[in-house]
Amino acid sequence: MELKLEKGRPLNVDTRLDKEKRCYELLDSLNLEYYRCDHPDANANTMEDCLRIDAILEAVVCKNLFLCNRQHTQFYLLMMPGDKIFKTKELTGQLGCSRLSFAEPQYMLQYLDITPGSVSILGLMNDKDNAVRLIVDEDVLKGEYVGCHPCINTSSLKIRTKDMFGSLLKAMHHDMTVVKLVGEE
Repeated sequence: MELKLEKGRPLNVDTRLDKEKRCYELLDSLNLEYYRCDHPDANANTMEDCLRIDAILEAVVCKNLFLCNRQHTQFYLLMMPGDKIFKTKELTGQLGCSRLSFAEPQYMLQYLDITPGSVSILGLMNDKDNAVRLIVDEDVLKGEYVGCHPCINTSSLKIRTKDMFGSLLKAMHHDMTVVKLVGEE
């Protein structure tokens, strides 16, 4: 299947999941310009898959990690460049919290209405109680565009960084904490 970039929502959303439709409705309600690349036969499950898709998007390649503390009482969505290595100690030191680990899929579904492989900042629109804290590596903010999934990994979106972390984040009633991750061996 040839990947191509298209402006805005799909013409026909009848076969799309409700959570994906809600993403388009939110973006459209804010009059944000965005681009979409559908890839139903190439789910973005790995960074290698994402690199191929991101070449089409021409946007910052992000790792989106859903994390929690040991007690499963604090949850974090970390956005960091895909080429950086995640080190728990580096992040916890900046956040001043205990050791973090990957949260179980049940919590992704509960708080963000997403499943593994589909983790996205857009999932925060489903977090009405602000149970998830958004953490963004400063390098993500340096690009003109950021790529993300519309809560499902069969499509990817390209959104201006200033829109994503400005009006979109505000509309989802979330703030972000910016960190500086070195991510080296």
